[in-house]
Amino acid sequence: STAYHLARDHKADVVLLEQGKLTSGSTWHAAGLVGQLRSSASITRVLKYSVELYKGLEAETGLATGWKMTGCLRLATNADRWTEFKRLATTAKSFGMDMQLLSPDEVKKMWPLMETGDLVGASWLPTDGQASPSDITQSLAKG
Repeated sequence: STAYHLARDHKADVVLLEQGKLTSGSTWHAAGLVGQLRSSASITRVLKYSVELYKGLEAETGLATGWKMTGCLRLATNADRWTEFKRLATTAKSFGMDMQLLSPDEVKKMWPLMETGDLVGASWLPTDGQASPSDITQSLAKG
């Protein structure tokens, strides 16, 4: 992404060195899960930007990024974890993200097959998702 942005925004000549084929190393092994919310404000901003980039990159390059907005459900099975989720929801709100706090009954309504008897609560961030790291890399290289 750094090379892409330097070339696009600063019209810089950029050389990317890769051992072997592009994406044949650690990129190939990455899961591609894209969770936007972190305890660090700067990391959260970067991750939010990344989601916007992935959404637009496909249209810009004509190459798929594999981006799918699937959402992220986090489960709290104890009071400490539930307190952490409430703090995260406040942080999410400060970034304009709609993280919802759910009761076990609300979780059961959304995912009827899930066992919710041991839950204190859950958080749901609908804008999280997943992408294909290899496809994103190819799109960035073309862009």
